[in-house]
Amino acid sequence: QVQLVESGGGLVQPGGSLRLSCAASGSSFSITVMGWYRQAPGKQRDLVAAIVNGRTTNYADSVKGRFTISTDNAKNTMYLQMNSLKPEDTAVYYCNAYAASRSYWGQGIQVTVSS
Repeated sequence: QVQLVESGGGLVQPGGSLRLSCAASGSSFSITVMGWYRQAPGKQRDLVAAIVNGRTTNYADSVKGRFTISTDNAKNTMYLQMNSLKPEDTAVYYCNAYAASRSYWGQGIQVTVSS
């Protein structure tokens, strides 16, 4: 079992920055892929960024050049640095981890970009 807890969301003005954190616990040693997803009201949950084995990264086209995904293995934590935020980035952001053929989700955290 893997437990995931997100933090760092909130309200920010357009053009601003936020850093989301996802702390993993439990059998976190078995995690191979971690990612951030987001879901806006009335829309499906979409992949924002993913990182494989702490190295290979993948980003949605809409966030390339603005968001950066990273991990700190010593802290069992994944981050999403979000810069140049836009109103369309407003959504609930979810942390996801894939470990031992199972997918785990955090509870989600709200990010609102508004003036």
